Amino acid sequence: MAINGFTRYVLGQLLVGMILVTVGLTCVIWLTQSLKFVEMIVNRGLSIGKFLFMTGLLLPNFLLIILPIALFTVIVFTYSKLINDRELVIMRGAGENQFSLAKPGLILSLFVVIVSYVLNLYLLPQSYRVFRDMQWDIRYNYSYVLLQAGTFNSVADGITVYVRERTSDDQLLGILVHDKRNPRKPYSILAERGALVETKDGARVVMFNGNRQQVDKKTNQLSILYFDRYVFDMATTRAAGKVRHREARERTIGDLFNLEKDLYLHPRDYGKFTVEAHSRLTSPLNALGFALVGLACLLSGSFSRRSQSSRVVLAVIIVIGLQMITLGVENWVARNTDLVPLMYANVLVPILAGAYVTFYPFTMRGGGVPSKAST
Repeated sequence: MAINGFTRYVLGQLLVGMILVTVGLTCVIWLTQSLKFVEMIVNRGLSIGKFLFMTGLLLPNFLLIILPIALFTVIVFTYSKLINDRELVIMRGAGENQFSLAKPGLILSLFVVIVSYVLNLYLLPQSYRVFRDMQWDIRYNYSYVLLQAGTFNSVADGITVYVRERTSDDQLLGILVHDKRNPRKPYSILAERGALVETKDGARVVMFNGNRQQVDKKTNQLSILYFDRYVFDMATTRAAGKVRHREARERTIGDLFNLEKDLYLHPRDYGKFTVEAHSRLTSPLNALGFALVGLACLLSGSFSRRSQSSRVVLAVIIVIGLQMITLGVENWVARNTDLVPLMYANVLVPILAGAYVTFYPFTMRGGGVPSKAST
């Protein structure tokens, strides 16, 4: 595919605009989504570095949504500007055919499709799996618990822990533990100091120089047990957190197409996993479909400034409609997997229709050079 000066000129504008729009939209979405994890900093003591790394793992997921929209936006804006500046009129008058005018947008869209496939087939499952593992670890790993000195920390149902101070070497000073998992026999533990220990069987708090207090509800008598060393076992409070069933987005394309090997997959989730598998193959093609919708609306017909605004609005309406149809089709397929071909038809129809509207009418007219440039 030969690239002439016009193609390089337009492709350069498209590429710069694509980078700017993608970065802008990514920052906005990243900021709004990362606010959901601020509580991990406040309540779990998550460091800023780990917070940025964790939210950064979501970028492949964001980019899969952003790239087709950014591509469509840049194509519509750039080609609309070229029409306003009469550059496309001049190039068409110089004998450039429809394919030559659309070539810069097609080149960029094909590049975006390739990038989207790389993200979908490799980076997305890898990064999202690491993200979910970190999220699970932060939620159920006790190294992230008891970090808030001077506050009452509810580490599990029925267990509240208070630490007066936590030293730089992770010693706990002034410990209070209240355990009411057994409502009939609640008790409290006070200790001068202690430490949080992770073992292969779970987390334990080793406490020194303290006492264990319990009130007998029948006799209302207080019993106190003094100790030099006491181990409070919290492993049972998080037993359910040791094993995690992986979501559809974490799995590779091979895993998604071999669901029968997953003995733990619930039948009601089969449709959702099937949709994810076929979406990995079809969603990158949305970039090409959106690009051809924009090109079809702006390049078909004469380059009239009067009709340009309506063409842009039409392109936006079509893309919004395609997005809504995609959501509807995925919901249908999740309920009935026999409708999977609709997912492929949903991405191929805009591509074929956009290519037909963009190229075919002008080919039939022998190049599409208008007899008089409309203004």
